[in-house]
Amino acid sequence: MWESYLTGLVVCGGIIMAIGAQNAYVLGLAVRREYHWWSAGLCMSADVVLLTAGMFGASAFLLTMPSAMEAMRWVGVLFLSWLAAQALWRAVSGREGLKVNGVKARSLRSVLLATLAVTVLNPQVYLDTLLLIPAIGAQQESAGVFVAGASTASILWFSLLAWGGAALSPWLSRPGAWRTIDGLIGLMMAAIAVHLAFDSVLF
Repeated sequence: MWESYLTGLVVCGGIIMAIGAQNAYVLGLAVRREYHWWSAGLCMSADVVLLTAGMFGASAFLLTMPSAMEAMRWVGVLFLSWLAAQALWRAVSGREGLKVNGVKARSLRSVLLATLAVTVLNPQVYLDTLLLIPAIGAQQESAGVFVAGASTASILWFSLLAWGGAALSPWLSRPGAWRTIDGLIGLMMAAIAVHLAFDSVLF
């Protein structure tokens, strides 16, 4: 049971840490202290709903088709390897720091609508929550416990973004910070890909 929970926690945590439009938007709000907890809460809720739907839909399908589960496992390996390569390349080549001086949201409604847009209009969200993560979860002892672990990772991550963004504003605006973050993300993605390829499960 604990193995399923920890696998969900680590796998989902590693995947959602990849800095994309959703995370960058929440960070920007946190740095400016603009309804950042509302935005983070919406992201958490969306992840929990999508993870649950994906796990109990996709996993049931995959378990009845072992060949499909095996195919999804290797799709996951390739996708995670691609994410790792991208992150490591950014860590080596460098990129701009987080831009926090963009146009400010004028209301809670506009913040929530923008958060919803960067969530539901991102194809990677569906690949992660409806396909990749459930493909790994389908191999676990307890699907429900795996989802709980994955949901915990999302809640912890977005809480960290909302809480830590404002305090770390000066540091997050420096390019060197993102090189460090990208390097850690790349190594984590590569490790998950290796485990998935050779062991099928993380633990």
